[in-house]
This record gives sequence, structure tokens and C-alpha cells, in this order.
Amino acid sequence: MSNAPGTPTASIGLRTAAHVGISVGDLDRSVAFYRALLGTEPVVRDETMHGPGFAQSQGLPVTKLRYATFNLDNLGIDLIQFLDPAGEPAQGAANRPGTMHLCFLVDDVYAVHARMREAGFDFLGEPYTFAEGEVNPADALGTQVAYFNDPDGTNLEIIAPRGGFARPE
Repeated sequence: MSNAPGTPTASIGLRTAAHVGISVGDLDRSVAFYRALLGTEPVVRDETMHGPGFAQSQGLPVTKLRYATFNLDNLGIDLIQFLDPAGEPAQGAANRPGTMHLCFLVDDVYAVHARMREAGFDFLGEPYTFAEGEVNPADALGTQVAYFNDPDGTNLEIIAPRGGFARPE
């Protein structure tokens, strides 16, 4: 079994996401961070999973983990701390292939950025508004973004699209 996916030969048609899983080094630290960020308590906290079948489903010889789940209006966030085997921290810079980011929709990036800075969140840079000549398609002009990381370096974003998001039906 290869870790690299092959070239798909057919369209599957998946259209609804259930959750995103984020591997963390310290579950308690990450729960505190996401609790502050989201303003809510996890719906599941300090649960465990282990066993040979579960390990094999993840391509591991063994596994034992603890996790917590936060539910947003449209997506769950699973924070997963692998106890056995514990992994090495990822080098999650935005330009590294395989790196993902999780984006949160807000009404005004500059206002939320200011509130987050006051609350102690660190950002990778200042908020930015997409300008003419720098973004295509043109209807993205005026979109506001700001980027930050969680305690393990997971890339996070806040975004306020000009004209709002077109949500899939």
C-alpha cells in the first residue's frame, strides 16, 4: 500500500464534510486554544481510541489516542493527540505541499483581528484586502483575510469575502 494517492479514474461526488481532524501535541493546550478561539466548549472531551483494527485503518501498526471535538454550525473540529505512536511535529508552512488550512468566516477581518490581538492571539502578518491586479477572479476583490497558527502550527485563517460566500446547496 502506497502513501501517495494515484490518479483518480472516476468522479466520486463527495459534497458534504463532516469534520476536520487536527493532530496536536498536547490535547489540553489545544482545547484551551480552540475554546478561546471558538467561544464554546468541546462536545466531546478527553475520549480515547485504540486497538489493532483502528490502527490498521490509519496505516499504523498500533495506535492509542485521545481526542476532543468542537462543533461549529457547519463542521466538526476533532483535536487528536496520538499517545502511541507519538508523531513528530509537522513543518506546516503555508507553501509546503500537503499542508492544509482551516478558514473561519467572519463579517469584518479587521475588527475580528483587533479583538483577537487584544485577547492574545498572534498573527503571521497584518490583515490584507485583495487588491486589483493581485487576484483573479475579479469578484474576489475586496475580500479580507488574516492568517494565524494554532499551538502546533496548524494554519488558520479568518476571511470576510466581499459580497459574502456562495454556499453550496
